[in-house]
Formats: sequence, C-alpha cells, structure tokens
Amino acid sequence: MLLRPLMPLCVLALLSACSSNPQAPAPRPVSAITPAATALAAPLPADQRELSGQLLGAPVAGEVEVALLLVDQRDRPLQMLASARLDGNGSALPFSLRFTPSSLAPGMRAELRARVSQAGVLTQHLPPQPIDPNASANLGQLRLVSAP
Repeated sequence: MLLRPLMPLCVLALLSACSSNPQAPAPRPVSAITPAATALAAPLPADQRELSGQLLGAPVAGEVEVALLLVDQRDRPLQMLASARLDGNGSALPFSLRFTPSSLAPGMRAELRARVSQAGVLTQHLPPQPIDPNASANLGQLRLVSAP
C-alpha cells in the first residue's frame, strides 16, 4: 500500500532521466608521444632488424600497406617478414618495420613493397625495393607511383 503513492513519482523520475540530453564525453588529453613514436624509441632486441623510411605521394584517405616479403626468382611472394598499415594524409608517411631475419634459400631475396588503395581500388604502389634482410636500414624517402 505504501508503494502505490510513490509509483507516479518513480515514473516521472524515469521519464525525466530518459529525456535529458546526454553529456558530451570529455576530450582526451593529446599526448606528445604517439604509440608509433614509443615503438621507434624502444631499443631494438639483438635478434631483430628494423627498416624505416618515408613514403611520398600517399593521397588523403588512402589505405597504405607496407610489407617486407621474401620472394622467389619469379617475383612470387613466399613469406611475409613484417607489415604495417597506414592511413594516407597527403604528406610524407613515416613507417617502421621490425622483423627477425631469416636465412635465405638459394634463389630467394627480400623486397620492400607497398600499395595504396582507395575504396578498395588499387591506385598506387611502390616499385619493389631490394633489401638486405640481415641488416637494419633507413631507406629515406620512397616515392609511390600510379598503379597500372
């Protein structure tokens, strides 16, 4: 019996809570150190190597895939040693690939390859770059070219 007079008050409170505007989430503080920067700053283990550089010419909203591949004599990829996905921003895209070197069988070589797609369509690529898989290297600036 005592609950009956409180029922309209509870319903009114529930309706008022549902009709209020949601609060905007508080903005997160921007850190000066990005996750990619911390990965680059971390010391390299003795059993790993690192390739780094910048891709030039990636369009805004382009999906960039960079990969270090082992390829055979016919340029067929056999194994991926490392890869990264980046978002194009219209300016130079820095990349860093860490990998564990593997022994190369005769006739195999390592190549750095990259491709850019927009809305699922291949628009640009990086001509294959031969890489020494036993050493770390800074490749500098690499220019993407239009896909055939």
